[in-house]
Amino acid sequence: MAVVTLVGAGVIGLSWARLFGAAGWEVRISDPRPDLADVVAEQLAGLPVTLFSDLAAAADGTDFVQESGPERIEIKEQMFATLAAHTRDDVVLASSSSSLLPSDIAAGNTAADRIVIGHPFNPPELMPLVEVVPGPDTSASTMERAVEVYRGLGKLPIRLKKEIPGFVGNRLQKVFNEQAAYLVQQGVIDVADLDDLVRASLGLRYATVGPFQSGVLGGGPAGLRHLAEHVGSQMTFDSGQPDPARMGEVFDAVEGAYGTGESAYEKLVALRDGRTRGALEPLGWPQPPSADDQEQ
Repeated sequence: MAVVTLVGAGVIGLSWARLFGAAGWEVRISDPRPDLADVVAEQLAGLPVTLFSDLAAAADGTDFVQESGPERIEIKEQMFATLAAHTRDDVVLASSSSSLLPSDIAAGNTAADRIVIGHPFNPPELMPLVEVVPGPDTSASTMERAVEVYRGLGKLPIRLKKEIPGFVGNRLQKVFNEQAAYLVQQGVIDVADLDDLVRASLGLRYATVGPFQSGVLGGGPAGLRHLAEHVGSQMTFDSGQPDPARMGEVFDAVEGAYGTGESAYEKLVALRDGRTRGALEPLGWPQPPSADDQEQ
């Protein structure tokens, strides 16, 4: 049985644990949180999970590492130094980081060629995407192995050609969320109505075809060029930017629409996960592993 070491038992780390465990991996989890045993017993019951307070021990003999610790570079540098010293030379050291560059995480690390970003969208156990982002020193074999592992989990690993702050998914999300906040601040639309608008239009469209493919279809037989020359030529308005000093208004509106606290969070998680599971199979997800993946 292949062994994965998961560093961090937060929302992302626990979701990775369910994904790897369901795929037949032996799961090791390392996290200094004092309630680790209770959290794992509650959320990972029935999975082959071993807990470690010592990261070096959790890394010894593992076949793959997926780190999902705090988004603080000094912590990641320390963790990856330990991981580099206590893993074989063929073991991929992947980080779930959504903001830190692989070159920063790998700076001064003797295993820089084995360090890569494997950025999932939350929750990893359901969302197909994993962005695989190399640093300047990441080897081709590391990229290939990371893609192989994620594909074997039924994910869609997308390789970026090079690193860039925010990667791709979060750069797109940042622009979209800023415009959403701006529209709410301007009194154009309410929070819940904006969410419904997206679910009934762009969200549904982009779940079936991406933005470029959508543009091709929007232009008819003449394609994207036709769309850009006609409808696109009239999109000359200034999009505007949200006022950072007024973001409290947006937060208040979101909390008024959806609530806060554990009960509200659990209700929203159940709604999201139920809808996501219902949408995955008709949309062709998860992608079944290839025969080559299954042999690994």
